[in-house]
Amino acid sequence: MPQTRTAPSRSSNPRPSSPSGSINSGHQKSKPSKEKTVKQKDNRSTDKKSDSANKSVKKKSDIKNSGNTVNIDNSKNIQVNNKHNTRVRTSPRPYHRPPYRYGGRRYYCHHPYYYHPYRPFYWGPYWHPWGYHTTTIVETVIVVKEAEQEYYYDKGVFYIKSGDGYTVIQAPIGVTVESLPKETVKVKVNDSDVNYYYGGAFYEKSDKGYTVVPATAGTIVPNLPEGGEETKIGEVTYVVFGDTYYQPIEVDGKDMYEIVEVKEDAS
Repeated sequence: MPQTRTAPSRSSNPRPSSPSGSINSGHQKSKPSKEKTVKQKDNRSTDKKSDSANKSVKKKSDIKNSGNTVNIDNSKNIQVNNKHNTRVRTSPRPYHRPPYRYGGRRYYCHHPYYYHPYRPFYWGPYWHPWGYHTTTIVETVIVVKEAEQEYYYDKGVFYIKSGDGYTVIQAPIGVTVESLPKETVKVKVNDSDVNYYYGGAFYEKSDKGYTVVPATAGTIVPNLPEGGEETKIGEVTYVVFGDTYYQPIEVDGKDMYEIVEVKEDAS
């Protein structure tokens, strides 16, 4: 049976420099912005128990942030196809390395396994991990609708109304947003196509903006968000988010992760 352990504590890795930067470019960590951040009791604490004791139910029109009423722009509502976004698309490139086999499964990667500890990346004060809960959201939020469900988007983070506040969710596949945070980086999908990567989500550029897409096997990312688990499969330790396996690798002397393509052995 695979052994799973909780991911190590959060640490601050270097931040990407700009949306146009590649995954192999140099990164320098900058100081947090002095702009307004999402308001919360414990200043980035995810401890819902201690936070909930001080929450009160508020109507949308009563939500405050730094003394200003939140103005949700409903004119920008768009329809989304909210699917589970941890599934993985097949790699567009053939594999020249044999898969790692264990427990009736084959784990395909283009690069050799190179273990390094999972240290969640810090994208700055606006970003929050999946499951984070807050009583208020910033005034720049944009509403995104699917059927009767509303989602709220701000600077690369998607929220859903939850009880007396808002909870961060995985980026819904199919939703298109007009802009992405400056910390977004380009990651290669194949020799000619790229995705835009931010906070564990992948986007494709279109005429209307940036559309959330599933992860593609073989894609290399420079860092991973909170919420993953190091899972040992035989002699290999992956970082797992839902259905997505990330293999630690090394590229040009830098710690990276490659999205694994997992296949069941034929019975």
